[in-house]
Amino acid sequence: MNIYAIRAIYLFEMARTWRTLMESIASPVLMTSLYFVVFGAAIGSRMGDIEGVEYGAFIIPGLIMLSILSQSISNASFGIYFPKFSGTIYEVLSAPVSYVEIVIGYVGAAATKSMILGILMLATARLFVDYSVVHPLWMLGFMALTSITFSLMGFIIGIWADDFQKLQIVPLMVVTPLTFLGGAFYSIDMLPPLWQTISLFNPVVYLISGFRWSFYGIADVSVALSLGMTAVFMLLCVAAIGWTFKTGYRLKS
Repeated sequence: MNIYAIRAIYLFEMARTWRTLMESIASPVLMTSLYFVVFGAAIGSRMGDIEGVEYGAFIIPGLIMLSILSQSISNASFGIYFPKFSGTIYEVLSAPVSYVEIVIGYVGAAATKSMILGILMLATARLFVDYSVVHPLWMLGFMALTSITFSLMGFIIGIWADDFQKLQIVPLMVVTPLTFLGGAFYSIDMLPPLWQTISLFNPVVYLISGFRWSFYGIADVSVALSLGMTAVFMLLCVAAIGWTFKTGYRLKS
């Protein structure tokens, strides 16, 4: 394992984050803060508890997960797309660096950014809503697992995209709607039986449910199922990336 190569890619991507601090960190935190103000403080004060948890506190895991999903995809997709766009990807591919080391460098940096954002949003939420974390280690574990998984997905999107517009298609047209329909602002137990069944086909339900369990000990589906579904999706992403490097799909042409 070439640690120096991984470190070089990782530090380069992290340096880009600090150069674009407003877009990379401040903007997502500010946007999520607006959700806390509108849904947590304003609307939440007029709603009852959900499974014994105040509404403002109940939506915190969903809002953090919404931001982590979108930012993981955006950071990883742009990180690999820009070298393709500028042509520097050929220097990386011709260097004595394995595909595994390339993925670890880019995905590790994207996941680190998402973890930083998640922790900042937890601190910001405290300014608006009082909440507790029953299982803090599990909370960090779910956050890390989700960040890595969707950074892998973003890496795939960055390879697939052939223009800047396509980088935003999946986060805006797929991930955000699935998150809103995945229990970010409600429990799926509040839905009619038919829609509860339909919701179980939404993979984001399992992410939000497991993450919310780490906060309050309540979940829409079992924690084991949440972990299992996330692990399966991660393995699918790893397999897709392996096929991409093996075939050179949109990397060597």
